[in-house]
Amino acid sequence: MSDWEWYPKSAPRRVANGIKSQIPRGGYDRTWWTKKWIEAIERLVDAGRLERGRSYARTGQVLNIDIAPGRVDSRVQGSRSRPYAVLIEIEPLSEIEWKCVANAMATKAIFAAKLLSGEMPQNIEDAFEAAKVSLFPKYSKDLKTDCSCPDWSNPCKHIAAVTYLIGEQFESDPFLLFRLRGKSKEEIINMLRMRRTSSELVSPPPRRRERKPKAPVYRVEPLEQCLDRFWDSSDSFDDFEVKLEPPPVDAVPIKRLGAPGFWRDNRTDLLTLFSTGYKAVTQASLNAALGSRDDQADNHSQQSRASNRKPRSN
Repeated sequence: MSDWEWYPKSAPRRVANGIKSQIPRGGYDRTWWTKKWIEAIERLVDAGRLERGRSYARTGQVLNIDIAPGRVDSRVQGSRSRPYAVLIEIEPLSEIEWKCVANAMATKAIFAAKLLSGEMPQNIEDAFEAAKVSLFPKYSKDLKTDCSCPDWSNPCKHIAAVTYLIGEQFESDPFLLFRLRGKSKEEIINMLRMRRTSSELVSPPPRRRERKPKAPVYRVEPLEQCLDRFWDSSDSFDDFEVKLEPPPVDAVPIKRLGAPGFWRDNRTDLLTLFSTGYKAVTQASLNAALGSRDDQADNHSQQSRASNRKPRSN
């Protein structure tokens, strides 16, 4: 007999403005960090309660989710008139641990570039492992939960519903993961900027000057004597290759430096404005270099019409 079967079964009271899960029944697999969070929860919470928690999350029984460093406070509407208070606690990382994590992040340019642009790198867990800590809860002791409902088993279905919706909150804002572990998005970005800037300001140690060998002197052939060979390529260009592709992170300067001090327009986000402009310029440049699909389609259409056109008879 399951623990909750000691209590008479009753349907929860429906609420009008609850937080409903927007992720389909297929699973929480849209982003890797949400999937990691759910996998961690499924290892630590009873499967039966997780299933009932999913049902609560889908029907909107959770009234609020407030994420703060080291804790999540929530209210869940059950069968009683008064919502149950849910508390989920995760031990925040210490300042020393966060410094080790930030140092590991700063050593990899792709980590810094993506985080400074507001993206979560795929293998960000490597930075935490290098600091010998974990971004996600691993053991039952890492996750402390409490609910005011009469079910004495912990975690209960109300807690399970909140954990699923926390994963959905991470779906839209992965930096809430860092906040739960003790640091806000702004603090993480500032830590990275300080480390990246200081590493760039450190000048390399002075080297002894070495005399460079004199460049060989080649006889230059007058232009009028080689006009017939002027456009011939050298054998050394056989391996020459040009790749035209967009950068992995757009608008890096503005994303890394942030909005300037003179920016006062609260209605427009400078980062969004510049990011949109960078993407438009990149796409226009690629279209100009490679030819847009519309141009290729027009050329193909013109060639087809020309081939089908019959010559006029005089």
